[in-house]
Amino acid sequence: MNEKHVELVLEGDMAFAAAMSSGHTFRFDDRASNTGASPVETVLAALAACSAMDVVSIALKKRQRISRYVVHVTATQRDAYPQVFPRIDVVHEIEGAGVSEAAIRRCIELSALKYCPVSAMLSAGATEIHHRYEVRRTGAKPFEAEGEVVVTGPYRRPDIVA
Repeated sequence: MNEKHVELVLEGDMAFAAAMSSGHTFRFDDRASNTGASPVETVLAALAACSAMDVVSIALKKRQRISRYVVHVTATQRDAYPQVFPRIDVVHEIEGAGVSEAAIRRCIELSALKYCPVSAMLSAGATEIHHRYEVRRTGAKPFEAEGEVVVTGPYRRPDIVA
């Protein structure tokens, strides 16, 4: 097992500094002070980063040449407490010469169903995650495609969905 730890220190008002076991620090704050990241938004950022790292890693192994990659995450948050996300949409926007729609779909599928622990933790709870893509191939045979790869959650372990 790989143990992680975080130490969170109050710096004043609603500002906190988080020291990670990796040695990095992160600043949190509420919307009123707005000097750091919102804890809820960082969940979305973590999902985007986790999934993107998987997709890029797998795409490189599949010899996909990505020249531009952006992940868009949009979430709907409940008004009632606890204010969880019932739905999150993750859209991988990928562009490159010679990228394959099938290869990119598979990269996203593997991230969503097997490799991304952030996606797995959210999908095991009350959150439904829609994993989508927009692919633009440039070069001699350009094309554009988009679609949904898979939906994970709610209350379903991704390793069982596959």
